[in-house]
Amino acid sequence: MTIQHASTVKITFRNARVTQHEISRTTVKDSLLAGTRWKMENENNNLPKTKGYPFEHNFGHGNQHLAVFLLNLNLLAFLFHTVLDLLDAKYKLLRTELRVRKTFFDDLRALTRYMFFESWEHLMDFMIAKLELTRPLDSS
Repeated sequence: MTIQHASTVKITFRNARVTQHEISRTTVKDSLLAGTRWKMENENNNLPKTKGYPFEHNFGHGNQHLAVFLLNLNLLAFLFHTVLDLLDAKYKLLRTELRVRKTFFDDLRALTRYMFFESWEHLMDFMIAKLELTRPLDSS
């Protein structure tokens, strides 16, 4: 994309695409939009799939829409974990210490399988204490 003023040309964006289709002035916009949609979909599906969520591109439709329901639960979990990472100081501290999501989720699974915690706060406090981490300043 270029902006042309009198005799100067300033390049504001540069990109490359590989395609078998012929690119012309009339098809370039559609080609760029299709590539952008593919990139967004690929990144949106790839992040949860490779960061500890049992997420595949297609669960199939299953009997009575079960697979779609399971997909929605996975997306909802991903959303809540993202919100926690933004807003919950204790969660953020633990995720910083336990960088690999799988490790963090395995720890949560093991603790909640064998122990009872009255609340999410108690679980977070227990993990912080056992990992000997300094509590975040903005937590109770």
